[in-house]
Amino acid sequence: MATMAAGDERAAAEVLRTLARHLNCLNEDSKSTRKRALESIKRETFEKGLSSGVLQDVFTCLLKSLLKCMSDPMERCRETAIQMIGDFIRGVPQPEDCLPYLIPVLTHRLGGKEILEPAEELRLAMLEVLTLTVEVCGNRLAPYVDDMVKILQRTIVDPFPEAKRESCKCTVNFARCVPEHFHMQAESLIKPLMQTISHQHSRVRVAAIEATGAVIQHSSGKNMDDVLSHLAQRLFDDSPQVRKAVTMVVGGWLLHLPDRYSFFHKLIPLLLSSLTDDIPEIRLLAEDLWRRTGAQWEKENEEDLKDKLDFLITPPALYPAGVERPGLGCRELVARNLSRLLPAVSRDLEDWLVSTRAKTAQLLRVLLLHAEDHCTQHLQPLLATLYRACANNEPGVIKSCLESAELLGCFVDPEASLKLLLAHVENSSSSSSSSGPLMVLAAMLRGCSQDSLRPHLVWVGDTLASPDICQESQQRVYLEQLLGCVQALLNVCEEHCGTISLQLLQVLVTVQSLSSEPELQNKVEETMGLLCSVQGLNGRADLYRQHMIQLMDWLSKTQPSWTNYSVQRLQLEVIAVQSGPVIGEFLPLFMPLLQGSLQPNRDPEMRLHFFTLLSKLLLDSPNTLDSQRKFCDHLEVFLQELLLPNLVWQAGRTAAAIRTSALTCLLALLQGGGITPQQLLSVEKQLTPQVLAALDEDSQTSRLLACRSISTLLRLVGPDLSPDTLNTIYPELLKRMDDSSQDVRTVSLSALGRWLSCLGKDYNVQTCRQHLEFLFQQLLLHLDDPNSSVQDHVLEVLKTGSIVHPELLEQEVEAVRNKQRSPLHCDQLLLHLQSLPKDSA
Repeated sequence: MATMAAGDERAAAEVLRTLARHLNCLNEDSKSTRKRALESIKRETFEKGLSSGVLQDVFTCLLKSLLKCMSDPMERCRETAIQMIGDFIRGVPQPEDCLPYLIPVLTHRLGGKEILEPAEELRLAMLEVLTLTVEVCGNRLAPYVDDMVKILQRTIVDPFPEAKRESCKCTVNFARCVPEHFHMQAESLIKPLMQTISHQHSRVRVAAIEATGAVIQHSSGKNMDDVLSHLAQRLFDDSPQVRKAVTMVVGGWLLHLPDRYSFFHKLIPLLLSSLTDDIPEIRLLAEDLWRRTGAQWEKENEEDLKDKLDFLITPPALYPAGVERPGLGCRELVARNLSRLLPAVSRDLEDWLVSTRAKTAQLLRVLLLHAEDHCTQHLQPLLATLYRACANNEPGVIKSCLESAELLGCFVDPEASLKLLLAHVENSSSSSSSSGPLMVLAAMLRGCSQDSLRPHLVWVGDTLASPDICQESQQRVYLEQLLGCVQALLNVCEEHCGTISLQLLQVLVTVQSLSSEPELQNKVEETMGLLCSVQGLNGRADLYRQHMIQLMDWLSKTQPSWTNYSVQRLQLEVIAVQSGPVIGEFLPLFMPLLQGSLQPNRDPEMRLHFFTLLSKLLLDSPNTLDSQRKFCDHLEVFLQELLLPNLVWQAGRTAAAIRTSALTCLLALLQGGGITPQQLLSVEKQLTPQVLAALDEDSQTSRLLACRSISTLLRLVGPDLSPDTLNTIYPELLKRMDDSSQDVRTVSLSALGRWLSCLGKDYNVQTCRQHLEFLFQQLLLHLDDPNSSVQDHVLEVLKTGSIVHPELLEQEVEAVRNKQRSPLHCDQLLLHLQSLPKDSA
């Protein structure tokens, strides 16, 4: 060994003699001379293959000169010197010998208030040398902690991104090499690291996060709060590598941070947020770190968890399918910190950034999945948080919050949750955010088990069917959530919902009456079908038949106070239309509601709507009002109490509109088969005057309806009418031949044709000759009408009526033939009359 050491000394002395001239040249003023000297020194050392012992001696002698060259004005000289120092440190057996000289120079060049090294590539090279020094010297750098921190403080915020990265790497290595000394200065690196952690280059952000992890790991932990908010922001980073770095750092702290128990409530949300990351790799990493954290905590607290470990708790019966239940340690960690986590979660769910709200909503679901039945003791703040979050317009936020509400249904006894939920639904029904509690209620009901929910069905059903709840709002979102509650009850409790079938039907009727949107109407139809199915009913008719008495009683309680804006008016319309033939089975209950609502002193607009409803029903009376052929028992009341009083003339546009609606209803009655000819004859004397009076209405629609009603009346019972009644009708129809509306003229002409065709044996043509003569004369006037279609129509009517008294008609035609603009139609009519059998009179 002595021989080898002596040999190294001789070799080193030989090398130094060779380098002596080049070392002298380093002091020359010429840049090129200094450059050539450095290159020559490099050749004579590293390219000669010298042993490490020789290199050590040479390095010791060259170090000061090389360090001086690091301040050389020529960039190439500085670069070569830095490179050579790095090569020496890498190759010598005792690199720590250079520290007393190297560290001060690097501190001077890199750690001052101003950057002395202008070339960014050279700053990077110096930092690489410093990192190398940390790697090879390790804890021997302990005396230089202050200098190292000065350098890192400055270089972490270096303008050159690669220098930032290298500085962060050096920070990580240095913190691990001298942990017992580093913690005293670690705090001073937090500020520069937080300035760099949001750098535009993702690789710089990753390096800053890793350095932050190492600094906090080997510090007192006092700066944890200064760091966590920045790391939380990086969970929303666009770069998966950045999010992965945050996950690694936080997971490392949860496993290895000396004072980690003090920070569990702050670190757990960060790691659990990564469990829902979009990148599978990050999710798997977070799952592994969290599993290890829980297992480690479980082992550390084994004595405290002895009872739970000895008797493994089975998962809840409704535990979400396809979800692996977290370990006991993980569940206990969340349960014991939940009270400290929820305030922050609640606050972040109202953050102005959508991404923050969405991530927090996902985190809440993960927390509840871990907390299980421990949610019960935090139920009130949890529900309040979900109410506000569900008022959010962001679908992703709402989806995650509703999943959380379903978990509450799984884990919390409905008796506890419903007490709070239903009270809030009742108290908030009039507020602008009233749909939030209903949304949460529907989701929670979906999560409940049938056995746990069944004892509370009546309670829930009565609450939903309460007028203050189901009739409170016409907003679509509110009605959708109301419908969602009904669907949840039906899907969970199925046939047991028979006990609240009436309440659910009341809710469905109300939703259908308050919304005309086709999509929502279809959902109501589907839900009503489900309500029938769970009870084994054949269809909607059976459902209404089952509850019609209660429904009518339900509505009759408020009938005296109805107006057009009353929900009950809409509900009655829905029931009457949707129940189909069933409404005909309950006319004794239905008619009084109509009778009270159609009195002339009631709200005009409400009466308009009810007449429209009646028109729909009467047009299909065999399948609605007259399905049991019992409408005849109520016909007199219908006419005397409902219809005729509303046909009485009163001044004003509103009164005219009501008369029009009443005429529509009358026409529907006549055309829909709701009245037999015998019944019609019995009320004809009360009906005819009112209809004839309507022929003089200002409204064209009313006149048209009156004409059609007269025509239908004649079709049904015309031959059975008395001559006096018939003679009262035709003059009023003739007046309509001069109507301003072509439609009215056409219908009145058709009615006259029907009048002529229904003259029976009781009509004495001789006695009534004057009436026929007047009618023929008036029709012949219109035979010369400017409108050719009217001429043709009149001709057909006269041909139809020619059989009544052909001689009289021929006489009247001959009298006017030459007075008309064209005798064509008169000639056609005469030819028709001549073709009639002689005994037709």
